Amino acid sequence: MFSSEIEALSTELGQRLLARGETVATAESCTGGLIAAAITEIAGSSAWFERGYITYANQAKVSLLDVPAAFIDGLGAVSEPVVAAMAQGAADGAAARWAVAVSGVAGPTGGSIDKPVGTVWFAFATPEGIHTEKQVFAGNRSAVRSAAVYHALLRLVALLKQAT
Repeated sequence: MFSSEIEALSTELGQRLLARGETVATAESCTGGLIAAAITEIAGSSAWFERGYITYANQAKVSLLDVPAAFIDGLGAVSEPVVAAMAQGAADGAAARWAVAVSGVAGPTGGSIDKPVGTVWFAFATPEGIHTEKQVFAGNRSAVRSAAVYHALLRLVALLKQAT
């Protein structure tokens, strides 16, 4: 179902979380649950994956993850403050030490000059705080979503490696 690279990252994520006795949660918009699916592709992931939120609609971000509506109204759903609030909301809601949130423009429509198709904001809730970053991926809708899943898992593993 997923590439060998995504499966390897999901496996490593699980091993690192198990070693720490911690869990992860996901909050996904443009990836529509693909990060959670990649994680749960790994047998035994229930020991380290708490839950995933698919908050595709803006109202879902507000009601399920406590994203302030003013963030969405002022900056749009594909923005740093929104994705940071999504990650914090997922971590809080799941009582997880780690969370990843993703919001982006997968295309083929919906892009703008400021947020072209392929723009994806990521946020990572860690024991040390929230980390955010923006990436712009090339390709069609499927390619953008796949790249976002890969990047989310890659960064989660990297952050776990750095954690004290």
